Amino acid sequence: MQVPLLDLREQYATLKDEFMQEVAEICDSQRFILGDKVAKLEKELADYCGAPFVCGVTSGSDALLIALMIEGIGAGDEVITTPFSFFATAGAISRVGATPVFVDIEPGTYNIDPELIADAITSSTKAIIPVHLFGQCCDMDKINAIAKKHDLIVIEDACQSIGAEYKGKSAGSLGDYGCFSFFPSKNLGCFGDGGAVSTNSPERMELLKIYRNHGQGSTYIHKHIGGNFRLDALQAGILSIKLRELDQWHAGRARNAEIYRKLFASAQNMEEVTLPQVADYTTRHIYNQFSIRIGNGKRDAVKKFLTENEVGCNIYYPLPLHLQECFADLGGKKGDCPISETIAGEILALPIYPELKSKQLEFVVSCIEKALA
Repeated sequence: MQVPLLDLREQYATLKDEFMQEVAEICDSQRFILGDKVAKLEKELADYCGAPFVCGVTSGSDALLIALMIEGIGAGDEVITTPFSFFATAGAISRVGATPVFVDIEPGTYNIDPELIADAITSSTKAIIPVHLFGQCCDMDKINAIAKKHDLIVIEDACQSIGAEYKGKSAGSLGDYGCFSFFPSKNLGCFGDGGAVSTNSPERMELLKIYRNHGQGSTYIHKHIGGNFRLDALQAGILSIKLRELDQWHAGRARNAEIYRKLFASAQNMEEVTLPQVADYTTRHIYNQFSIRIGNGKRDAVKKFLTENEVGCNIYYPLPLHLQECFADLGGKKGDCPISETIAGEILALPIYPELKSKQLEFVVSCIEKALA
């Protein structure tokens, strides 16, 4: 039995006619950058996320970058974030000339540990970027309280967590900015690269629109140095169609997560397996990934067995950011973030997309059971 880590073909087939009609309409209009399609999507995303304003941009990476640029964060500044995330989080900090400061994570949620943030704050700290990893929000009340006390900007990296909820409030509505990615593998993915930034400030929204268009306030008049962060109309049109289905897809992923939990609970040889934790404050986990931990050095052998049996799986992430070669000048070393380092050696993402059948999930768990026997 084949169980891909992700297969979008069924999703595409279901909506293909609508996609083709949307693409034809945009091609007929010959309006490919920004325009009505992007404005429509921005309003829909704002309504969905419970944020007053949303600005469409080119990618989740650029969403992080533009937020930092607008806040004037750069050389000599520090930004606190997690070492256990996709590279773009810390990469955006470095790209504006600031210094990423890595704070270790919680072992259950894999999210940044709020209890460690205060000790990392210095006179150079300007912002905190918590990452809502794998579809679950960080403990934002604690993070926002620290930020308020020290007058810091909070930029939510919600690139994996659109629709995730913390105490009934949606990711992207919990900080000064929320950054989203619509990379095709995300729960809400477009047909290429795309992203968005949410904010609760009309002034920041106006700056987002200016900065995404090379800092141009009026035609060829540039008060700011921005970038080319404009969202394509084609991607916006695709996303508007998919957004209507998103809650149904979230529900399918949550259903599959519960099936996994029941299967693991009844399986044999699972002493080394730790399932992902859902925090008490989590109203909705959207399961962009279902990442288990396999201890005692057995993760790689299990991954090899799954791959040989045509079960898709992947390691997110094999090397924490503080140990990446490109950040060597920061002086990070083994032992600085021990929980991140331990989890990097144990974590394994399993197929979780909503179109999976129960028998496929059963096969995944049976393969892990055999690998650990």
